[in-house]
Amino acid sequence: MAEKNFFEPKQSINIKGRLLDLSSPKVMAILNITPDSFYSKSRTKSIDEALAKTEAFLNDGATFIDLGGYSSRPGATDISENEEVDRLIPVIECIMEEFPETVISIDTFRAAVAKDAILAGAHIINDISAGEMDANMFETVANLQVPYIMMHMQGTPQTMHLNPSYQHVTLEVIDYLAKKVAELKALHVHDIIIDPGFGFGKTIEHNYELLNQLNAFKIFKLPVLVGFSRKGMIYRALNTTADHALNGTTILNTIALQKGAGILRVHDVKEAIECIELLKRLNG
Repeated sequence: MAEKNFFEPKQSINIKGRLLDLSSPKVMAILNITPDSFYSKSRTKSIDEALAKTEAFLNDGATFIDLGGYSSRPGATDISENEEVDRLIPVIECIMEEFPETVISIDTFRAAVAKDAILAGAHIINDISAGEMDANMFETVANLQVPYIMMHMQGTPQTMHLNPSYQHVTLEVIDYLAKKVAELKALHVHDIIIDPGFGFGKTIEHNYELLNQLNAFKIFKLPVLVGFSRKGMIYRALNTTADHALNGTTILNTIALQKGAGILRVHDVKEAIECIELLKRLNG
């Protein structure tokens, strides 16, 4: 049974001088400007398509648009920094021109890409490597003074699926993130969101153990983002495909909300919003 106060603690983040309320759960829509993301229907091939998807996401209730130009699926092809920037910047500029109130997070582990994206109009840095893949990332976030989402990942996108190993996955992820939070706070980074990293360097069993113990992340008193959407931890467990993993995604999103998740990162915004709305009614 969900806790009565599963929306707590009340929080906000600073979006370029505007406070964004996170006291109730929010939805982050995935917008991949990549040709090789694991879920083929999420691949966006043109600026016009990106604008159409953004409009649909916003109409369905998304608070954030998470823009990525580098596929982080297991075994993903590495691309250059310049190619990543070339994919992202024109889309950011067009979204901000067409939908100026949109809050854009930029999904990158490269400090220079993050900086260029923020200067082009993005608002949040979403780093799957928590600074591990670019030693300049934390300093860049501190200098830009923007919210920072940091995720736990064992390995890299190219290696994370190769025999991930833990003694106690939840304790190890919490310990890792605690050290990173301390580093960021020492640099006066004020708006931190944590992501346990479902599907990143973890077996199916690790992922479900982590979800079962998601309440433990309340120790940070920081917003918790979860990203299960159509991932292998769902479709492999159900012996299906990413195309048929929406129902499983909805179930895990509901469980995560009951265990304290504050942001759902998803491909399917409408269904995630429905999870939040129905749980609001359940909890009064």
